[in-house]
Amino acid sequence: MAITRTDLAELAVFAAVARHQSFSKAALELGVSASALSHSLKGLETRLGIRLLNRSTRAVVPTEAGQRLLVGLLPTLTTLEEALAELTRHGDEPVGRLKISAPRSAIDELLTPVLIDYLALYPRMQVEVVEQELMPRLIEDGYDAAIFYGDLLPKEMIAVPIGPPQRYLVVGSPAYLAEHGTPQHPRDLARHACIGYRLTPSHHYRWAFAGEEGSLLEIEVSGPLTTSSPSLYLGAAEAGLGLAYCLEEEVSAPLAAGRLVAVLTPWSPTFAGFHLFYPSRHQLSRGLRALIDLLKARQATHC
Repeated sequence: MAITRTDLAELAVFAAVARHQSFSKAALELGVSASALSHSLKGLETRLGIRLLNRSTRAVVPTEAGQRLLVGLLPTLTTLEEALAELTRHGDEPVGRLKISAPRSAIDELLTPVLIDYLALYPRMQVEVVEQELMPRLIEDGYDAAIFYGDLLPKEMIAVPIGPPQRYLVVGSPAYLAEHGTPQHPRDLARHACIGYRLTPSHHYRWAFAGEEGSLLEIEVSGPLTTSSPSLYLGAAEAGLGLAYCLEEEVSAPLAAGRLVAVLTPWSPTFAGFHLFYPSRHQLSRGLRALIDLLKARQATHC
């Protein structure tokens, strides 16, 4: 026989009446009327087909079957009461688990400085961070949230900005540019080897540029390599295999060292930075809410 929520409520009523051997005392404990308790008990006995209480004008005493049920119920009810008391004792403190996906750059720049404080503040939380350069499938893969580029957020997601705007550059090695020439316009990329960037197994990323009057110019590129790994496309660019399209902060060191050169800078676009996103139809947990608050607070201090 399956136990329903109604059954659980009626079993709790039975236990209270049986312990007190009184409908009126049980009614005071539960905050309901004695007649409501009597009606609930009659319904439970009817469904079970067993008399649980012997009633008289002076006392309410469990039958033999009722006594056996009471003995079995009390440990379970005690466990439930203790669990509820535990929740009440900790109030609004986040408790539970979070699984988050993020690219390495977001982990290094955003999550690492915050997660240490987060886990110190909320020791009852457990957090799993999965490094993933591709855009994840949140619901299918069991993620609570993900950090990704703000202009590429999937539909039906709540997006929370947690990072500054980001600028994209096209870069190539001095040797590659000396051999193949320097593109002067995004359309010139059709004559160049370009290292492709893939966001998902089915999404080949078009290189986007700032066009006239705020428009966006997207260019389909091709070349010897397509990858979602920053270390791989940067390494390939430094090796002279082609041009790469990447975040300015990713190439600051090789640009400063002269290993790479930025081209097409007048068309270099600025896009929304990292956002934390989660499914819109999911209720925001206390644990995720607390993490978002810390990430937003950090962003505010770094603006």
